[in-house]
Amino acid sequence: MCLDLAQPPLHPLHLPWLESARVEAAILRLDLIDPLISGNKWFKLRHHLQHAMASNAAGLISLGGNHSNHLHALAAAGKRFGFATAGLLRGHAQDTPTVRDLQALGMQLHWLGYGGYRARNQPGFWQPWQARYPGWQCIPEGGGGLAGAQGCALILDQARAQLAALGWADYDAWWLAAGSGTTMAGLVLAEEGRHVVHGALAVPRGHGVEQALAELAGTQGYQLHDACRGGFGKIDDELLAFIADCERRTGVPLEALYTGKALLALQQQVEAGLFAPGTRLIVVHTGGLQGRRGYL
Repeated sequence: MCLDLAQPPLHPLHLPWLESARVEAAILRLDLIDPLISGNKWFKLRHHLQHAMASNAAGLISLGGNHSNHLHALAAAGKRFGFATAGLLRGHAQDTPTVRDLQALGMQLHWLGYGGYRARNQPGFWQPWQARYPGWQCIPEGGGGLAGAQGCALILDQARAQLAALGWADYDAWWLAAGSGTTMAGLVLAEEGRHVVHGALAVPRGHGVEQALAELAGTQGYQLHDACRGGFGKIDDELLAFIADCERRTGVPLEALYTGKALLALQQQVEAGLFAPGTRLIVVHTGGLQGRRGYL
């Protein structure tokens, strides 16, 4: 069974604050690889799906919130590749566009409350679910872990294959949103120190990104920058106005929780002089556009 999707296009990102600083950027449109299994979520799921196929797993089970891009991609992947799916959701039952999609895609939903969801990292958490769904593949929250990072390492190949079309012989660094650290860790592993990977933290420090990066990729080859704007899921008028302006100038749709915050943080760092004139950056659009319905 083929697990390859369309190659994400890499094209120049023209914005006045980049041009003023004489910094070149190209955006890797992971949002365009598939209408449902899109963005970095596909890469994080790829190795998990391969393992499920190899082990003849009957289904896939994972965790997320009521706007979860990860569960949305998992439900779509299960539908496409013939796996039953179950989602363990944070909080109490809510009706959101994402939840309706999960149900339409055939995912069985279990609402854990907030205390129950906080226990997801405790020893023995998965035992009752493995008993309820014997033989199913249990996938960490967000598709994380080493398998998720290894899948994300493939993003480097997707970008490098298109450098010549940009007229670039090479690039200097990566820039992307960091929510769990898995995608960033995959790029760090793939780069092996050749290029720095910059992560724009979409969650407050201390929420596990630093730990995940250290465990998966060590402590070298990357930098983290604050982009959370006061907390995970925090959206403000300045951010929304910035996104609207970027969309108008580039034609690239953005969402406010990850790529929108990452681009605003990039503008701040470019204007602060983090990157020298002539720097070439690959900016990763991590998808998640379905989540826009939760706040628009």
